[in-house]
Amino acid sequence: MSPFLAGVLCALGGYLLGTVLGGSLMARLRGVDLRSSGSGNVGATNALRAGGARLAIPVLAIDIGKGVLAVLLLPWLLGGAANPEPLGFIAGVAAAVGHCYPVWTGFRGGKGVATLAGVFAVLLPGIFAIMLGVFLLTALATGYIGLASTLAAVTAVACGLIVPKVELWSGVPASLWRWRRWSSSSTARICSACCRAPRCAWSASRCCGDG
Repeated sequence: MSPFLAGVLCALGGYLLGTVLGGSLMARLRGVDLRSSGSGNVGATNALRAGGARLAIPVLAIDIGKGVLAVLLLPWLLGGAANPEPLGFIAGVAAAVGHCYPVWTGFRGGKGVATLAGVFAVLLPGIFAIMLGVFLLTALATGYIGLASTLAAVTAVACGLIVPKVELWSGVPASLWRWRRWSSSSTARICSACCRAPRCAWSASRCCGDG
């Protein structure tokens, strides 16, 4: 199989895998409507608000797992074992795009944070560990998931600028991560709150900033 065709098939397979939304699947099983609860997002953060840890943990596992599967499984299935990184990168980013813009739901998906976390965990485990540390420290210290994910994405880009040969691997997924957060209506509300009330600017992300 030619490298071009393998890349195209990885992109298509990754996208279709990404369209399997953990939040939508688990919400149907538990009889919960995430779109009408909390922030309306189908991610694990809103699942935690709507149904507690019993709903949020499976959602998180599914969304992370499909990022991992896209990177590891699709290149192997397409015979890319000799050079899996480029194909894994294509499949992983495509899975995140599929999560954010699933064709089955009118291109209204999640923010892709958990799926991209799975991609980073496989492709760049060292940078992922640093990102996870920044995310957890920020979330625990401030309680704001929106701020924590923002700093984690910035950390990924910064690491890409410092560490040789990983600019593309970290920069593109982190940029998608950041774009989804800033293009969401919840982030717009946070920015609006920042302008109106600087002292409590990030308090809005407790309610509407999903990871």
